[in-house]
This record gives sequence, C-alpha cells and structure tokens, in this order.
Amino acid sequence: MFPELRAGAILLCLTIVVHAAGLTVLLRRVLRLPTLHQTRFWPQTWLLIRIAAALIAIHLVEIAVWALFYWWRGCFPDAESAFYFSGVTYATLGYGDLVLPKAWRLLGPVEGLTGILMCGLSTGLFFALVSRMYGSNTSGIAEPK
Repeated sequence: MFPELRAGAILLCLTIVVHAAGLTVLLRRVLRLPTLHQTRFWPQTWLLIRIAAALIAIHLVEIAVWALFYWWRGCFPDAESAFYFSGVTYATLGYGDLVLPKAWRLLGPVEGLTGILMCGLSTGLFFALVSRMYGSNTSGIAEPK
C-alpha cells in the first residue's frame, strides 16, 4: 500500500508542476498580447479559443504523465488502454469499463481528485483572463486598484 501511495504522491506533485509551469507560460504570453485589451469580436474570440486550446493541451500532458506511469507499471496491456483509463479518471467520468489492478487501485481516486483540482485551477485562470478582457470594456463596474 505504501509504494502505491508514494507513487500517487509523486504523480500528484509531477502533475502540479506540469500544470503550474503550463499556466505560468500561458499567462506570461497572454498578458503580453495587445488582443487582451481589444474590443473587436474576432480578435477576442480567437484569443479565447487559443487559451482554451492551450489549457486542454496542458491537461492532456498531465493525463499522459499518469497514463505512461500505468503503462510502465503494467497496469494495462497497452498504451491505448492506459491513456483511455487515465483520461476517463482524470476527467472524473468513471465509466468503469477498465479498472486498475488491485495493487494500484488507490491511484484512481488520487488521479480523479488531481484532475478536479487542476481543472479548477484552469477555470480560475480562464475566468481571470476573461474578466480582464471584458472588465475594462464594461461600464459601471469599478476596476480593482
């Protein structure tokens, strides 16, 4: 049980590092863009699409980290199954058509909780950027000081 929990803690930390690094890079790039303060429809729409795509890419890398671990440890017969299980678990869909071996089953809930937390961080960043884009364009709302 302890090796599995240790592996889960390492995977959790690795996921947080990937997510934090990804959000930092994304935020630095987006804050430099002049599009962030434009009021035209298509530039803002295109920026939101690119931000959403970048966030999804970050999550896919995190799913891949877990999947590669499952595959490396022989939890699933092939990489496709490992990636599928990891994606379903990270997104907390929980279909149940694939399950971890008994020795590793504690990692499932850890990955699910990790996915919830990382999606929450992404949602917070997306909300902050949208607020920044539209906050300066909305009359009647005071700007934070």
